[in-house]
This record gives sequence, structure tokens and C-alpha cells, in this order.
Amino acid sequence: MTIAEPRIAIVGAGPAGIYAADILLGRVPHASIDLFEKLPAPYGLVRYGVAPDHPRIRKITDALHDVLVNPRIRLRCNVEIGVDVTVDALRAAYDGVIIATGADLDVALDIPGIDLPGSFGAAEFVAWYDGHPDTARTWPLAAESVAVLGAGNVALDVTRILAKHASALTRTDTPDAVLDGLAASPVRDVHLFARRGPADVRFSAMELRELAEQDDVDVIVDPEELALDAHAERMVAQFTQRRIIVRTLTEWAALDPADRTGSRRIHLHLRQRPVRLLGTDRVIGIEMERTASDELGRMVGTGELLRYDVGAVYRAVGYRSTPVPGVPFAADPGVVPHIEGRVVDVDGSPIPRLYATGWIKRGPVGLIGSTKSDAAQTVGHLVDDLAAADDVREAHDDDPIGHLAHAVDLNGWLRIDAAERGAGAERGRERTKIVDRAEMLEHATQGQRMEIAR
Repeated sequence: MTIAEPRIAIVGAGPAGIYAADILLGRVPHASIDLFEKLPAPYGLVRYGVAPDHPRIRKITDALHDVLVNPRIRLRCNVEIGVDVTVDALRAAYDGVIIATGADLDVALDIPGIDLPGSFGAAEFVAWYDGHPDTARTWPLAAESVAVLGAGNVALDVTRILAKHASALTRTDTPDAVLDGLAASPVRDVHLFARRGPADVRFSAMELRELAEQDDVDVIVDPEELALDAHAERMVAQFTQRRIIVRTLTEWAALDPADRTGSRRIHLHLRQRPVRLLGTDRVIGIEMERTASDELGRMVGTGELLRYDVGAVYRAVGYRSTPVPGVPFAADPGVVPHIEGRVVDVDGSPIPRLYATGWIKRGPVGLIGSTKSDAAQTVGHLVDDLAAADDVREAHDDDPIGHLAHAVDLNGWLRIDAAERGAGAERGRERTKIVDRAEMLEHATQGQRMEIAR
């Protein structure tokens, strides 16, 4: 039998959760959805994970907003699962609960010295420059030479922001404290290290080229690191993106040193992997080992060690998810155990009315748009389960979240949004992001207090 008007809870109001809500309403137009988010604002990765100099990607929020205004969706921000309401309570009150909380922590890098002061995770740094409300407002930008470890787009973002002059970000929504910190940064050299060779890095070609599109910043590549072995030749021949990346790197390597006049430099090092961080009280350097690919394309160490004098190291080697209280979690590989989106218990049996989508389901792989197909799979199984459910169900409260007086609804978020846009307009920006949680909540509830006063 089909439940007449199913009530669904989605935990996480980032792209994964919002896409799931949109797809679900496309399949079951009469469903009602409560969309929970622990932060006072929605949009997750798009708001707090995309670099501020990528406005094209941030425009995804326009499409996400169009979903949130659907009257069958109730936005409930500033609600933390496991603190304000339990997953068991949600499962008792809803016909389905979808976990879509993403991945927000750094993958550990187990090498000597990784815990020294001056060693940072990329997720922490991204949260700082994107104005995450639960992150410190200052950042220790004190090093003239910095290392970034990673071969993906997050590593590119971190490298670019570290090297970028603050004046280039004044038209973005970058928080004032971040602009002040970047303006005072003494950085001169940013070393980006990739374990892989030029045909195997995970950068996107477009984001790679952005490194060289900054004012007063040079990109330096050693031509000797661009030699292609048999494996790399095959990759370049088969994949257009890899061909473009190799061509871009080759163009940079061929530049005349006399034309490099920037006050800041990005050094892109390939086929090197970290061995240890150097220092006793703080990071003073990093030791790397050259790598080479074997006949199967796997990177192996060569034994050749190199040292670089750097005062800070940022690891951008991957994200991992935070476990959700009351939901099974596999620490390795750091996802919710599931069968095509149906969350399973320790015996591998599906847990009734509990589902997962997005990075907490499949790991931090794929671009933002990839979450659509992922959500479609999960929602498909949820819809199948709704169709197979009995009409006779345990009783539900009329409003399972009515006690959450501190929740920020859609109107509350729109008041925050209006305040940010207003502050931005005063400076010729689209918005100035509010980073203090208390200030965000003050704006969210302002309209409610005015109505009470009347």
C-alpha cells in the first residue's frame, strides 16, 4: 500500500540534501519534507566549501533556493541531530529519514611531525576563509614559504587563496577578518606538491589554469618533472582533460624566467610525496621523496629525498565525514554503511526508514552536480519502500519538531540573506557574509520579535 501523504526528514541542507528533496517531490508531489541543518544557514558545501573567488560555482545557490521555497519543504536550520533531536525520534515521527550531512573533516596524514604547530588541514583553512560560524575568526598567516599537499581541486583552492593578494577578493563575499588576515600575510612562495605525475593529477583543467590568472603571482614548473613515461603517454592519449593539463603545465615550464616578475610565486612540484615535517617547536621544513609510476601506473617511492624550508604545511589529501549520532558509521572508509542508499546495521540488514545520500554515503568524490544522480538512487529506494509500506503505522505527532523553538526557518534564513546583501551593497559587493553565529541568529529572529512587539 502507498502512504497517502508521507512525511520525510532530510538531515543536511547542503546540495545533497536539497537535491534529494527536489527529486523526492518530483516522484511524490504530495510528500512533506522537513530539512534539518545544524548551521543557521543552508547550502552546506556551496556556502562553506567553495572558494570565494569562484562565483560561478556559488551561483548554484540560486537553483538550491528555488527548491527551498517549495511550500512542501520546511527548512529547519540551527538544529543539531543528536543534541536537539535524535535519529530514533526522527525515525519514529517520519516515514523516511535521509542522512545527507556530507564530509567536513580532514583525512589524517600519518607522517612524523604532522602535529607540529604550523601544520594545518585544508578543511580548517577553507572553513576560515569561507566564514564558517564555528571556526576561529583569525588564522596564523605568518610564514613566507608554505607547502600544500594534494593533487585535487581543494589543494588548488588552498594554494590560490594563500598566494592571492587580498585586494583581488574585495568584490567577493569574503569576510572582513579574512581580508585583513590575507592582506597582512608575508607569504612569498607557495609550494604545491602532488604525489602523482602530470597525467595523473586530479585537478580539473579549468581550475589549474586559474593559478596563472592572478595578478602579481607567477607559476613555476620544473620541465624535468613533466617527462611522460609509457603510462602517462597512454593517459594523455585517452583522456582530453589530462591532455589539456599536461599542455598547460608544459606552457608554464617553458616561460622565460625573466618574465616572472610577480611578488608571489607558486611552485608546482610533481611526483613527490611527503615523508616528514621538520622542526621541534614548529614547522620549519618538509622532507619529500620523489616517486615514479610502475607498469600499472601506481606511484612508488624512489628513495631520493628532498628538503624544502617552509614555515607552514597544509594537507589537502581528502575529506572524511563526521559520524551522525544514532546512525551506523564505518570509520574506514568513513561513510555510512548502506546498500544503494538504504542504511544497514552491523549484520548488513537495512534499517527501516533510514537512508543516506551524498558524501556521507559514497565518500568525498565527484563534483557538486554528481550528488544529483546519487540522490536519485537513494530516493528511488525510499519511494519503493513507501509503496510497499502498510497504511497502519505507529502514531505520529502532529508536529514532530514543534518544540524546536530555536530553529531557523526559511523566513529566518531569508532575513540573514537580506542582511548580508544589504551589508554587501554598502561596499559594492553582492553580499558580505555574516560569520558570527549569534549575529546570524539575531537577524534570523528580528522579524519575529517585531511581530510580537506589534
